[in-house]
Amino acid sequence: MILKTQTTEELFKAFGRMKVIVVGDVMVDAYLFGKVDRISPEAPVPVVSVTKRVNRMGGAANVALNLHSLGATPLLVSVLGSDPKSEIFIRLMQQQQLDTSAIIRDADRMTTTKFRIIGNNIQMLRVDEEVTHSINQDIEDLLFDQILHHINSGQIDLIIIQDYDKGVLTPGLIKRIIGLAHQQQIAVAVDPKKRNFLLYEGVSLFKPNLKELTEGLNVSVDHSSEAEIKEAVRQLFEKLSPEKVLLTLSEKGVLIAYSNSEGVLIFTHRPAHVRKIADVSGAGDTVISVAGLCLAAGCDASVIAAVSNLAGGLVCEEVGVVPIDKAKLFKEIDKLTG
Repeated sequence: MILKTQTTEELFKAFGRMKVIVVGDVMVDAYLFGKVDRISPEAPVPVVSVTKRVNRMGGAANVALNLHSLGATPLLVSVLGSDPKSEIFIRLMQQQQLDTSAIIRDADRMTTTKFRIIGNNIQMLRVDEEVTHSINQDIEDLLFDQILHHINSGQIDLIIIQDYDKGVLTPGLIKRIIGLAHQQQIAVAVDPKKRNFLLYEGVSLFKPNLKELTEGLNVSVDHSSEAEIKEAVRQLFEKLSPEKVLLTLSEKGVLIAYSNSEGVLIFTHRPAHVRKIADVSGAGDTVISVAGLCLAAGCDASVIAAVSNLAGGLVCEEVGVVPIDKAKLFKEIDKLTG
């Protein structure tokens, strides 16, 4: 049984009442879909005959899309370049009826774009166009002013920090966001990357994957050893003192940890559900979105792990970066609850 104190319907109604600030790196996910039926005569590579081109929002924007799909109201706070790709991104936000007021344009940056070439429903190549240096102080101030304005303007239930190491999340901005959240008693959920890994002290939920955990702590871990994985999580608690850690383990599911009233770490493992995996792109965005909403809804650790684990698996059945389907997730939770 997943839900103990709430029905699935009550949980999803709670999601629908939530307002969430999402801060982090955004990007355009550009897809070229096609068919492969021959090898190039110029080099031993497949030739993809393009049949469709699609642009989607990625990075922290995919978190906002997942929240929106689940009925919550997201506010996306990020930076774009002043280039044609930024116009594509803004149009995509408008098409999804997402608030664009907290998107800052920076003429000194380009809009991050990931080009994925999909042949016969298999990702064959990715080409990245980006800059990753940190935003300047003026842009940082503008971003923080947006966050402060929206917190002062109405009830915010959660802040999600989605870090892709592209330069939007500076040490100064991270410190200011977490300090403000503590002051206003707003939960903070973080999906980290290596550069800023040790800056997220005292957050409500910290969600690395196993690679990010080992790189962030600079430790070596046998991925098949439960004892070594748990020891790395213990080190994480010593360094950052989060309330909860949700460690994603790919095909092995998720591990959530928290300290009980006596200061003892409690671990709960949720194995992955058997799925036909098409593409793991964007699964982490979905997991942090669902886990954050469950956290803000007052769910206990085992429920946070179970529901976010289900959601992450569901989006892996789709090709490309796509948000969670609310009806599918509802059905999956109901099946396990029943």
